[in-house]
Amino acid sequence: MTDTSVITKEDVEEAMKDVYDPEIPVNVVDLGLVYNIDVTEGNVYVQMTLTAPGCGMGPMIAQQAEWRVLEIDEVDNVNVEMVFDPPWNPEMISEDGKAQLGMDD
Repeated sequence: MTDTSVITKEDVEEAMKDVYDPEIPVNVVDLGLVYNIDVTEGNVYVQMTLTAPGCGMGPMIAQQAEWRVLEIDEVDNVNVEMVFDPPWNPEMISEDGKAQLGMDD
């Protein structure tokens, strides 16, 4: 029997909501740190950033993102790339993230 289940960008995004910047109690998706997710069969490419380019937590956050996405059954390979263009800014935080941080209007 062939497994016909297909992973979607939304599946990856939902999984990445379990990844947090240890200094901010909001997940990386709602912080606006995930710029791009590309899914091709079982291969996932994630392009993300950090709140500050010199953040020492960057490698740990990237590793957590990779591990979390690999937990999805249909995923075979994950490549997480850290980019800093465009630079992150607080305007990128989702409405849910702003509410969690007490930034809602």
